[in-house]
Amino acid sequence: MDKLLYVAMTGASQNALAQRAHANNLANVSTTGFQRDFTQARSMQVFGDTHPARVYAMTERPATDFSPGALQETGRDLDVAVDGEGWIAVQAPDGGEAYVRTGSLHIDALGMLRTGDGVPVLGNGGPIAVPPEQKIEIGSDGTLSVRAAGENPNLIVTVDRLKLVRPDPTQLEKGTDGLIRLKDGQAAEPEAAVRLVSGFLEASNVNAVEEMTSMLALSRQFELHVKMMRTAEDDAAAMARVLSIG
Repeated sequence: MDKLLYVAMTGASQNALAQRAHANNLANVSTTGFQRDFTQARSMQVFGDTHPARVYAMTERPATDFSPGALQETGRDLDVAVDGEGWIAVQAPDGGEAYVRTGSLHIDALGMLRTGDGVPVLGNGGPIAVPPEQKIEIGSDGTLSVRAAGENPNLIVTVDRLKLVRPDPTQLEKGTDGLIRLKDGQAAEPEAAVRLVSGFLEASNVNAVEEMTSMLALSRQFELHVKMMRTAEDDAAAMARVLSIG
């Protein structure tokens, strides 16, 4: 009886974790560049001093869906998105290299080019610094050109080039900060074939209907686990009454 109760209890608790994962996906349905997380459940043996005679349910996030979202036109010069496969390299808060699919870029008070989340965008030689400019353009190959303030309108100067990469998706993982990194912690090599589109942002790849359907299914499963725990309790009480007769 305790085996039934243990499996039902762990199933209910892990089911709640799965609902949280889907709720996080649903909460980011309007977040530009967000990649949804997959969830799965499996049975795990309970190891201890003796043989593993118990199993429990375990929910985990095995991977992230790296499929691209739809491109949304903004018309803003510093809004960029990757067209097709590829990533834009940024400097993570820990100093390492991370990757994003899209960015509503801006230039801070020190002239550093940053994403909407405030992380620096990487170029050929590190974080990109932009001189005082009157107009800025980002080409399809990541080339960043500016027209300096007070200069001739026809004088466009190339400042740097955004680092664009295209690593194997199986080697990528999402960190707790939402940034994408290589699993081995190394930096990917630049890829000249990656293309950007300026004036666009990539929408989230979350399917709201699919996430809502998954949450409803998980809610029904949670109710089933609770019912199993009540059944185990009733069976244990009935067995106790039978034993007390003797």
